[in-house]
Amino acid sequence: MPLLEPAPAPPGRSGPGAARRRIVDAAVDLFAVHGVGGTSLQMIADAIGVTKAAVYHQFRTKEEIVVAAAETELAQVAAAVDAAEAEGSPQEAREALVSRIVDLAVARRRMESTLLGDPVIVRFFAHHPPFRQVMDRLYRILMGEEPGPDARVPAAMLTAAIGGAVMHPLVVDLDDETLRIQLRRLARRFLDMPD
Repeated sequence: MPLLEPAPAPPGRSGPGAARRRIVDAAVDLFAVHGVGGTSLQMIADAIGVTKAAVYHQFRTKEEIVVAAAETELAQVAAAVDAAEAEGSPQEAREALVSRIVDLAVARRRMESTLLGDPVIVRFFAHHPPFRQVMDRLYRILMGEEPGPDARVPAAMLTAAIGGAVMHPLVVDLDDETLRIQLRRLARRFLDMPD
């Protein structure tokens, strides 16, 4: 099995960032099937056709891979929040955020159960200040300036519902676009947003 290159690559070849990305991508796929605890470094190495030593060359521990995978997910949510905050009005920000949240959930629907339920990832996010900061911004957009119970409960239910819906057995056979359209429509209705 080939060894992943740690040195910068010549033009036209992938470098260490690409090697790390391949490992994280393979790990995310395996986490979705086996959970974090059920995924070994050997399984990750086998999935990309390298030795376990090659994986160790990029990441010292499986925990580092888990952190890299979680941070990749967080970066996607942060980008959605950034884009929503750049909108012209609170209503436009809310609409953009709902659309982007649905897009992210649908795109990673096979990974959603791991993100929502794997104790290693849940523990990481619970103690990771950047995650809490991004989520505070996200909820501020969804709830508006007056985050009383009438705003907090629907925001919590909406985010939980989107995460739960994309992995529910009743929608597993739906194509991504159909699921996306339905989730956006229902989210807008749920938050009393105009059609």
